[in-house]
Amino acid sequence: MRVLILKGKPRIKYVYGGEALLDGIQALWEALNTHHMNVSPGFKQYYRDMDFAKRKAAFLKKGETGRLRIDLAVDETSGRNVGFIVSSVNDDKVGEVESIFVGEKFRGYGIGDALMKRALAWMDEQGAESKIVEVAAGNEQAFGFYKRYGFLPRETLLKQVK
Repeated sequence: MRVLILKGKPRIKYVYGGEALLDGIQALWEALNTHHMNVSPGFKQYYRDMDFAKRKAAFLKKGETGRLRIDLAVDETSGRNVGFIVSSVNDDKVGEVESIFVGEKFRGYGIGDALMKRALAWMDEQGAESKIVEVAAGNEQAFGFYKRYGFLPRETLLKQVK
């Protein structure tokens, strides 16, 4: 695998909106799904079977029963989307980080931090009384990132694999 090293900090602009921005996250979401498939100890087939159309439908369903927001991090030099976060707030006032990802060569520049702060501030504006994020099994290294924003593991859900 070839990794392009950036010289200097990239110039990133942030844009946000609703469902209309979903198609812009497809390539990044597919990279995230591949990551989950690679690290999953028992659910590789789940991630193999999951495609963007299915995930997009789930996001849209969330939008029907609450509010949905997509934030994009866009590299100003190339115009490419290099990171995203999808967040929601349901009618029970629960805010959720639905999905977040930053492209590998753009990590370490504070993009994930900026995306999280934007999503959490929006959840507050929407009146979220609690906030959650699910972390896929095998991706426990993400716990440290989420801990910076006050998220801690509360329970572990086990699912039977057949």
